[in-house]
Amino acid sequence: MSESEQPPVAGTTAGIAADIAAGYAFEGAALDLGALLWDGDCHPDAPIRIPLPVLNRHGLVAGATGTGKTKTLQLIAEQLSSHGVPVFLADIKGDVSGISAPGEDGEKIRERAAQVGQSWAGKGFPCEFYGLGGTGPGIPVRATVTSFGPVLLSKVLQLNRTQEQSLGLIFHYADAKGLELVDLKDLRAVVAFLVSDTGKAELKGIGGLSTVTAGVILRALTAFEQEGAGGFFGEPEFDTAELLRTAADGRGIVSVLELPSVQDKPQLFSTFLMWMLADLFHDLPEVGDLEKPKLVVFFDEAHLLFKDASKAFLESITQTVRLIRSKGVGVFFVTQTPKDVPSDVLAQLGNRVQHALRAFTPDDAKALKATVRTFPNSPYDLEEVLTGLGTGEAVVTVLSEKGAPTPVAATRLRAPESLMGPIDAAALDAAVKGSPLYGRYAEAVDRESAYEKLTAEQTSVQEEASSRAGEAREAGEAGEAGQAGQRETRAPRSRKEEPSLAEQVVGSGIFRSLARSIGTQVGREISRSIFGTARRRR
Repeated sequence: MSESEQPPVAGTTAGIAADIAAGYAFEGAALDLGALLWDGDCHPDAPIRIPLPVLNRHGLVAGATGTGKTKTLQLIAEQLSSHGVPVFLADIKGDVSGISAPGEDGEKIRERAAQVGQSWAGKGFPCEFYGLGGTGPGIPVRATVTSFGPVLLSKVLQLNRTQEQSLGLIFHYADAKGLELVDLKDLRAVVAFLVSDTGKAELKGIGGLSTVTAGVILRALTAFEQEGAGGFFGEPEFDTAELLRTAADGRGIVSVLELPSVQDKPQLFSTFLMWMLADLFHDLPEVGDLEKPKLVVFFDEAHLLFKDASKAFLESITQTVRLIRSKGVGVFFVTQTPKDVPSDVLAQLGNRVQHALRAFTPDDAKALKATVRTFPNSPYDLEEVLTGLGTGEAVVTVLSEKGAPTPVAATRLRAPESLMGPIDAAALDAAVKGSPLYGRYAEAVDRESAYEKLTAEQTSVQEEASSRAGEAREAGEAGEAGQAGQRETRAPRSRKEEPSLAEQVVGSGIFRSLARSIGTQVGREISRSIFGTARRRR
């Protein structure tokens, strides 16, 4: 054997690089991230990969602005689609829509492909484009207030702990009385009723609702609606099962939620994404470990999820991330530093792609040291490596097929094969209106719900009271009872006299309507186990 053919000696530079490369030599299906960087050189014969079965063990893509996080997200999404795995992406900056179109060849692309041993060919991937409540381009995605739940809504409205608990009480009452909260006016109607003279007694036995707290909630709802959020709540409600579809050729459909038009409302879109995850958790069966995930979800700008979050919200995120793995769903958080993600959530993220960090300020330097401590022991000087990485380079560690962390590997990443930039507005509009889902979700529907039911009942009671008062003046107190019985026989809208408006609501058939539209009270209450969300089974 010639000297050049001798195997690398352990402990030498070549030996260390060989040991790292061996940690990524998986036998089963895997995604190709790029090639190993060691001692200043790129090694195309040492590919860095992620086993497909561990993509439901969640992950983190982090790095400073401009270091290539979005392109990494695009690269992973393409390969998942090619393996038949559906993907959900939140496109906050409006530059991910290009995944539906073939990439453009060029000198830089060919140079990168040669460096990492990639056979690059431009191709587009099957996509669906969505928008929150019809705001901006995309098929409208809506949720009812009922299914959104009190915990997530409290996060959006920035309520404190006491106010959040009161909102939970309001939802509990609406559930119990069969008052479905479809849009924001439904919630306002129930809140207003519960602090009215007629409704105050309804919650007295379980703590009641103070007028001050109700006022805070109503003002927050008004401000929220003035920001344009009213359209996000309503029907037809989006069925998150749409995200699990594959194309006719077997590739996974990439669902892109277009968010540029609402990027100034971070509380809304980040919380809305968590509703989608909680809804998937509610509907999907337990499957354990699979050969490939059912769905992989990417949360861009993930720090917005956790900013000013209540303890209940953080506990719910942690619980969801921990448990949804068993439903076959993987979650990747995309943000600037691991410090943006709470430690209990970070502990669940087995796959890590860390782009460059900057150390221009003392706070930057502190964040850099904290990031280094989150990695396994490594032969790299990670502080030096992380500040010296170029665009499209990252430090990687993932879970092996056996579930153990792989060696830390500085990596030059592959180039995405789809367009690295947005498609034009005309192409996006054509893709949206050409979707088979467009006709299902495009037009909003405003059916009878809590607002209409409470308004109708209150109007009926007021009309009946007014009519009785007038007849009492004409006929006198002695004949009032008999005349009232005749009125009930003649007037189809009249109701049996009840001691309170809430009892009249229950007796007026709302429970029967609830049974037809959203199932039993027991089913509703059970479904509020995570994030307080609930929805009818389809």
